[in-house]
Amino acid sequence: MTTSSQYLDIKQILADRGLDGSGREIWIKRLNEITPAEVEWTLSRKPGYYVLDRLLVFISPAAQNYLEKMAQLAHQLTLQRFGRTIRLYAPLYLSSVCVNSCLYCAFNKTHQFPRIRLTIEQALADAEIIAKEGFRDLLLVSSEDKSFITVDYLSELASKLRCKFSSLSVEIYQMTTEEYSKLFAAGIEGVTLYQETYDRDLYRKYHPAGPKADYDFRLSAPDSFGQAGMREIGIGALLGLGDWRLETLALAEHAQHLMKSYWKSRVSFSFPRIRPAKDVDPAASGYLLLTDKNLVQMILALRLCFADAGLTISTREPAYLRDHFVTLGITRMSAGSKTNPGGYSHTDSVGQFDVNDSRSPAQIALMLKSQNLEPVWKDWDTAFSIDN
Repeated sequence: MTTSSQYLDIKQILADRGLDGSGREIWIKRLNEITPAEVEWTLSRKPGYYVLDRLLVFISPAAQNYLEKMAQLAHQLTLQRFGRTIRLYAPLYLSSVCVNSCLYCAFNKTHQFPRIRLTIEQALADAEIIAKEGFRDLLLVSSEDKSFITVDYLSELASKLRCKFSSLSVEIYQMTTEEYSKLFAAGIEGVTLYQETYDRDLYRKYHPAGPKADYDFRLSAPDSFGQAGMREIGIGALLGLGDWRLETLALAEHAQHLMKSYWKSRVSFSFPRIRPAKDVDPAASGYLLLTDKNLVQMILALRLCFADAGLTISTREPAYLRDHFVTLGITRMSAGSKTNPGGYSHTDSVGQFDVNDSRSPAQIALMLKSQNLEPVWKDWDTAFSIDN
């Protein structure tokens, strides 16, 4: 477990502000007290910089009546910083074996179904299919299966994928800084990991067993990415577990901390909403409703406060929403995703969650072009690295 000063900083920041759940009632009261006049004044200021009180205004109930104006400003800001481009990526699931008991996940260790682990050769076969679709940005995804998805496994896989993919990143179980450094040396340049919820009590409820049950250790992970020199740091909250407004405030404070501490890394936000999954009953688990309008407001608010952050949307969202999101500040999206190991090779196995947008990568590219946007399959090459 890391004991870095950066980790202690973010833990203390959230505790001091009550954004670890301890100040829930105070923040809700503050949000409900914001007036339309405050929203209008904040919208009149130059967009693109972060102050907690500014974000508070943008995610307030009062700001719901100003989403059109927020959308216009977010669109203009995104064009200034990113142009008319949307990065496309694909996830490649490597294992469904897991030692955790997350209540919202199909891979929960207590669920009974045939588990799948891809050998290096099987993973390469799926990757070949993904590459033929045009992708050069690949996200390697795995459950917490440390005995199989090891640093050596990932390093060997990365060494064999680098000839076809210009950008490799991972969304896996938490590792140490030293292990992330080894992955970076092997050619993996980015890591995404969600805190799931920043509310300690809710976190305890939804993670009853397994290594992931340690809230503080989980919170330390992005600092480890930065210390390892990762070029991209991806964070997010699993939307639907807690109050989305409070999660947004905590997420923003976490991002600000990372941007200050690891200025060479690019920090990005993801917006994963809970989706139906095998043996998971959302109603019985008490998931909170997050409307499409709420999600739009969250995306706009973060864009207006973080001009240069990447904003990622996955195939968890339906096609009509994704078509709309690309004009609101989104800079990266997945396409043609399979959430089961071996899914691209048509392996019949359980996926982590149900995909909502099943359009092919080619169809997504056409959609983007129809909106005068450029689908970017590759925006990075290892030749750009100062180490080469």
